[in-house]
Amino acid sequence: MGTSAVPDNAPGDRLAAFGNQLIDVHIWLREELARLQDDVDDFLAGDGERPRELQAHCLAFCSALTRHHTAEDDSVFPELARQVPELAPVLEQLAHDHHMVTAILGRLQDLLDGVGPAPDADEARRVRGELDGLVALVESHFTYEEKKLVAALNALDTPLPGDFALRDARSG
Repeated sequence: MGTSAVPDNAPGDRLAAFGNQLIDVHIWLREELARLQDDVDDFLAGDGERPRELQAHCLAFCSALTRHHTAEDDSVFPELARQVPELAPVLEQLAHDHHMVTAILGRLQDLLDGVGPAPDADEARRVRGELDGLVALVESHFTYEEKKLVAALNALDTPLPGDFALRDARSG
């Protein structure tokens, strides 16, 4: 899956890897977002992929990020709130961020779906604006989440519901 040195089948060690798994997925999502940003910039400058390819890349990234956030909201955050109640305000802020990210992803996908083979300056400005907003929010969100949750995730002593398999966000 990534750079974690903990084997998936090590009985007690898998629990200690939850925070590391989170970082691994964030690294991958950051790389994919940077790739998407490069692809959008190339396309809007007239040097890149056709609109259909760019739309497919955006859809794949948006889907992976949404699956990651859904896994957190549905299983990880509730379990952390139960085991580490003092994290409740942090978890609420992170869940709020997820809603903001979802809104930006929707607007970005709509914009890219409507872009023709040769986008005009207004289209380019709108797409870049949404993408820049997404990059800023995601980076801030990931950094905050890692700072506030990695230690708590690595300290959990029981399995998380739904087999907290963040590597699933990287498939499909």
